[in-house]
Amino acid sequence: MSDKTDNQNIPSIIEANTQYHKTFSQSELGSQPTRGLSILTCMDCRMDPYKFAGLQDGEAHIIRNAGGRATEDAIRSLIVSHKFLGTTDWCVIHHTGCGMSTVTDDVIGDLLAQDLETAVSEDGAWVNPPRETTENTKPGSDVAKSMKWYTFTDLEQSVLTDIQLIKDHPLVPSNISIYGFIFDIETGALTPVS
Repeated sequence: MSDKTDNQNIPSIIEANTQYHKTFSQSELGSQPTRGLSILTCMDCRMDPYKFAGLQDGEAHIIRNAGGRATEDAIRSLIVSHKFLGTTDWCVIHHTGCGMSTVTDDVIGDLLAQDLETAVSEDGAWVNPPRETTENTKPGSDVAKSMKWYTFTDLEQSVLTDIQLIKDHPLVPSNISIYGFIFDIETGALTPVS
């Protein structure tokens, strides 16, 4: 991990935005998605829901988290998307090669109890590498052991489970259409799951 004083991410974001805002012209777009669509998907940086679903700005809400899972917060966002902004078609899209299928809740809890720094994958297992600690190093925490991390082993079943969680939620109306897909990270193809 780079030293924060050497980080070029923020200056490059500011510079990109300086160029972007010069040509920005979306005042005609409202906050309501014009296609009445919400997509719940993974935060994986290899996936661009606007591109793989053929969407333009203003057409859909995109809700992202680790694994694209139907967590309480993701469902909250879907409910707001419908209640206040009129979406009626919701998609749950998980993907091949997802990191949340390479780890378990127990492993995440154990790694975070040891320390809070970035883990590495060694021979297919996630581990905390040896590292120096300083007076500024924040120690690990057992809090992670009591959290639900929404890891999974069966990709198709994770989509089906999340669809059912959403459908069964007491604040999700029955007129919402919920669709499931798996995005192939190698080919870019979307495969329906039902």
